[in-house]
Amino acid sequence: MNIRIGNGYDIHRLVVNRPLILGGVEIHHELGLLGHSDADVLTHAIMDAMLGALSLGDIGHYFPPTDSQWAGADSVVLLTNVHQLVQDRGWQISNIDSVVVAERPKVKPHIQTMRAKLSSVLELEPDQVSIKATTNEKLGPVGREEGIAAYATVLLLSHTPN
Repeated sequence: MNIRIGNGYDIHRLVVNRPLILGGVEIHHELGLLGHSDADVLTHAIMDAMLGALSLGDIGHYFPPTDSQWAGADSVVLLTNVHQLVQDRGWQISNIDSVVVAERPKVKPHIQTMRAKLSSVLELEPDQVSIKATTNEKLGPVGREEGIAAYATVLLLSHTPN
């Protein structure tokens, strides 16, 4: 059996008049994340971890912000495309560990819904998708509530020689 591990990171600015979407779930908040797509930092970090594990670059390579095709894109659709790339190369996800860093809103009440959404899209059991939430203790841009960040680590498995 072969294994690969990848990590991902993303951060987006919080602004008015945008929905706040994390892990494919819309969360009620007065601010949302600004980006070319829906700016779902958690899903973006997971995709970058998946791509990184296989040395396939990052999501900007596949879904560039200069391409109007991806304007306002649902990141769960992008995640489905990245998952297919991974599967096409003979790999499967063993597990995902992730952290969302935000002062507000409180993310913890939404974790189970996000886990259910992401595990369904990725054809995993919910216990294969870990999502944790923390604050930045009022430090830096996240601490000042200027943005939300996410980190992810993904372990991939393959039963074929690579």
